[in-house]
Amino acid sequence: MADPTLNYVSCPDAANGHRMAYWSWGDSQAAHTVVCVHGLTRQGRDFDVLARALVARADHPVRVVCPDVVGRGRSDWLADPQGYAIPQYVGDLLTLLAELKPQTLDWVGTSMGGLIGIGVCAHAPSVGAAVRRLVLNDVGPVLEWQSLLRIGSYLGRDMHFDSLQQAADALWAIASSFGPHTPSQWLELSRHMIKPGVDGGVSLHYDPAIALPFQEITQELALQGEAALWSLYDGITAQTLLVRGAESDLLSEQTALQMQQRGPKALLLEFVGVGHAPTLVADDQVDAVASFLLGS
Repeated sequence: MADPTLNYVSCPDAANGHRMAYWSWGDSQAAHTVVCVHGLTRQGRDFDVLARALVARADHPVRVVCPDVVGRGRSDWLADPQGYAIPQYVGDLLTLLAELKPQTLDWVGTSMGGLIGIGVCAHAPSVGAAVRRLVLNDVGPVLEWQSLLRIGSYLGRDMHFDSLQQAADALWAIASSFGPHTPSQWLELSRHMIKPGVDGGVSLHYDPAIALPFQEITQELALQGEAALWSLYDGITAQTLLVRGAESDLLSEQTALQMQQRGPKALLLEFVGVGHAPTLVADDQVDAVASFLLGS
């Protein structure tokens, strides 16, 4: 299958606006659109394997759209780093949906992408859209504090490498909780995580300043955020699949249980031997998500 096309949408912000990049797979005119949104330090090419599978397996035309959230990948960096937060991201994705005009909209969100999806579910009607099916990949309204501390320990570090392989090795040291991957799978996942360095070699693709708002989160603020997220979650009407790494330190078993009982009453699917977060590259993970999104 051909590689995806790279597109841009102009989004407003507190300064002069910015461009958000997005990768498009399949039929650009399809009535059925699946939007896949990555985690905090990742980018839209994380979903290459899933996107190819969705386009190949669908019995109807489908378009899979995978944005690089602002500050990551091919998207612009914000002039004001305080904009690196969920409200800006939700606004950007609503701007994208207003341009795409999907007739049928499904959403796959990994970690941060799932939080964005919860917000989009509430506000999509304002741009004439509605999320039909929602996949929340290892995330919910309660974010375990120790996991946030772990993520904060590496977020925003200025990292430079001599080669792709060296970068992949360093990224694996941080992300081994993603679960088992072959060397070729991990190298491919790492390929789009880097860009040419200013002085040679390669560096990470994202703006280190995305760490600034994250570092300002306190336990008190996190608790306040939980209440708001539960309120949004309880209002979701989309059919919802909750994917969880069985060893996840971000999404607890208790929170997953509550998510099965509240709001959309999510269907829970856990993957053994995986922490935070499943990459949706392994065959069983791809099959599960594709079946949910493409089934009747």
